[in-house]
Amino acid sequence: MSIRSARQHTLESAMEAAVEAARWAPSVHNTQPWTFSVSGEEISLKADTDRKLRVGDASGRELSISCGAALFTLRTALRCHGYEPVVRVLPDPDRPSLLATLRPGAETSPDETVRLLGEQIERRRTHRAGFAEVPVPDRLIDRLVRAAAAEGAELTPVRAPAAVDVLASLTRAAQGVQSQDRRFNLEVIRWARPPGSSRDDGVPATGYPRHAVRTDPDFPQRDYAWRHDWGGEGGAEPGLGVVALLTTAGDGREDWISAGEALQHVLLHAAAYGVSAAFHTQVLEMELLREFLRVEVCSGRYPQMIMRLGVTFDDDTAAVRRSLADVTG
Repeated sequence: MSIRSARQHTLESAMEAAVEAARWAPSVHNTQPWTFSVSGEEISLKADTDRKLRVGDASGRELSISCGAALFTLRTALRCHGYEPVVRVLPDPDRPSLLATLRPGAETSPDETVRLLGEQIERRRTHRAGFAEVPVPDRLIDRLVRAAAAEGAELTPVRAPAAVDVLASLTRAAQGVQSQDRRFNLEVIRWARPPGSSRDDGVPATGYPRHAVRTDPDFPQRDYAWRHDWGGEGGAEPGLGVVALLTTAGDGREDWISAGEALQHVLLHAAAYGVSAAFHTQVLEMELLREFLRVEVCSGRYPQMIMRLGVTFDDDTAAVRRSLADVTG
């Protein structure tokens, strides 16, 4: 094998590994709203709009954030395999579903941080309950803030009790409104996998507690078991964790993709130190409440994610993902 053909083989292996890794990115309700294609030395990331939430995400903001998380995973995996990614976001206005392209650029040696992030890609899990009463070190929170900033977003830990109360109250209000809307309920349970299901998408029945324990203040989770007695036996941990807001300066598609990249950077770094995240997007799916949050809490910046960060010993849910064949074309 010539040097050129050996390098080409290495490139192909790196791109295949990157796509394999990107399958494990987080997405709203585990919808996995993406497809990937490899042509020559280029990977394309496309939105799978058939998997968009028609009720909760009419604008496609959450879909774009999910795909942004997949984009950061692609970038990280390429770096782990020795290539600096060359990325173009929204490269073709005539192809709105094409969110990004990546090419393996200069050869590089992954540093310790890159390797650490790469090791968490398949280990990271979304949490949907309270946390253990174990503090998250301030030093780690500072690192997560820097991780978000590296992707053009801002992660703000919410420390003031009054501000935490406001976010909890808004989350409860939004959940209350959505729980009375049959359209929201049906959309949520569409992505709730029944016990024993062989589906490779959606939230598994073991992915949330059957009987949720209230945090203080209470940040309610989605009712994935609406009118069903589903859910795991865990969920006894009552801790709130650290409440945080992820925001961006703008609110266009490129900003949403950047928010997803920042989110995944934060999540992988947190997972490396045993910290998980619970998401609360109900407020952000209601236009008036999101605007109130932007003006009154976020100093004019656009809120893209509300999350709680904490330690859990109660999360052994096996992740499910669509097959490589299903997400490539």
